[in-house]
Amino acid sequence: MLSKRLIACLDVRDGKLAKSVKFVDTKDIGDPVAKAREYYENGLDELVFYDITASSDKRNIMIDVVGEVASQVFIPFSVGGGLRTVEDCSRVLLAGAEKINVNSAAVKNPQLIAEASAAFGAQCVVLSMDVRRTSKTKAIPSGYEIVINGGRTPMGIDAIEWAKRGEELGAGELVVNSIDADGTREGYELTLTRAVVEAVTIPVIASGGGGKPEHLAAVLKGTGCDAALVASIVHYGEYTIQQIKQHLHDNGIKVRMRY
Repeated sequence: MLSKRLIACLDVRDGKLAKSVKFVDTKDIGDPVAKAREYYENGLDELVFYDITASSDKRNIMIDVVGEVASQVFIPFSVGGGLRTVEDCSRVLLAGAEKINVNSAAVKNPQLIAEASAAFGAQCVVLSMDVRRTSKTKAIPSGYEIVINGGRTPMGIDAIEWAKRGEELGAGELVVNSIDADGTREGYELTLTRAVVEAVTIPVIASGGGGKPEHLAAVLKGTGCDAALVASIVHYGEYTIQQIKQHLHDNGIKVRMRY
């Protein structure tokens, strides 16, 4: 049985660590490079870096900050934000990332997933999905809709169908980020996460809503997902990586412990 992974998310805006609630009211809260180093030293399994305004601002990712973070951590590191072409993805990998994380650009141009997978291997390609609850319709039978550009643009695409399509195109992993749960610290969106896990065969990472270790235990045990993403719970110093892992271990969830 594989260990469940604990992944920290660094949302970066203008070179600073930022955090929002439901993708709005974004505040700067610190230095992403220092936080990356702190989490790595505390036993984090993996790190995700999102340049959260690159897509909406129609600009390239801040490659210098990517390089600075990469120099401080020696764990799997994935990067997203403003990656529109295979060349964009290549620059990020050359800057020190192990994986590229595509979102808005992949929705607009699904072939980006296939091209990146062919160029770098499926293990390097992570498809991030920003998802919001909506009314069930013929176009969105699950009641979960894909939204792009940092939560600004609903696309009329069913999230479960997009997850399946992403796997078919060559994504090696999915991040399922619930906009409704984002930053609330009230728990992950279990129904959405479980539905995606059941629809695909590749690893699924739950994102959005983790506020205490019990929330991570609930999503890892209750949905079959492979990993949980955390942000606020560690950014504000409420829990350390090791405290969260100890709780998971004590509740029978296999994690990599540092002794």
